[in-house]
Amino acid sequence: MKNKFTAAAMFAILFIVLIVMICTVNVQPIGPEGTSIGLASLNKAFHDAFYESELWYKISELFGYLSLAIAGAFVIAGGCQMIKRKSLFKVDGKLIALGGLYAVMVFLYSFFEVIVVNYRPVIMAGAEHVEASFPSSHTMLTCVIMGGAFVLIGGYIKSRGIKIALQSIAIAVAAITVIGRLLSGVHWFTDILGGVFISLCLVNLYAAVCDLIESKKE
Repeated sequence: MKNKFTAAAMFAILFIVLIVMICTVNVQPIGPEGTSIGLASLNKAFHDAFYESELWYKISELFGYLSLAIAGAFVIAGGCQMIKRKSLFKVDGKLIALGGLYAVMVFLYSFFEVIVVNYRPVIMAGAEHVEASFPSSHTMLTCVIMGGAFVLIGGYIKSRGIKIALQSIAIAVAAITVIGRLLSGVHWFTDILGGVFISLCLVNLYAAVCDLIESKKE
């Protein structure tokens, strides 16, 4: 439990350090409409290497919808428990904590839409102007939801074979989404990295809370 809280703190620090570097190091107007981008040389090198891929964009979008469906299933499961047990406080603690995890994720998504750290390397179809890009919301959404699923699977599934299979799928979906988002060219490299850092922070924090819930049952 302590190690997971430590890991969460470490990734939170990395996330903050990355933001500071983006705001202060090698800031150049290399984005659309002359938008200034931090760590410009690194970001431009990655973007030029992969440029843009419609296929990977569609794959990452599909996996994002899959993640939302899985999150919805967990929310429904918690709602069913609340109805059956006639009290929110009788819902499984891990599901309540998962709801909290989702709430924090939504808050961060909204926060970074208002507080802009970096802008996208492209103007998206249907958009009039360049949009906020850091952290990659798709990366954060998929990694947080799949990371939360990974933790829950570890606590609920008793069969070792099924547990490994489902957890492997969760990891694969998150990893492919991260790679796909980078290769699609709709984010800078540091957007993806920021999404991974904040996701690992939140998932480790959630895992630590789940351990705390389990320890109170003993």
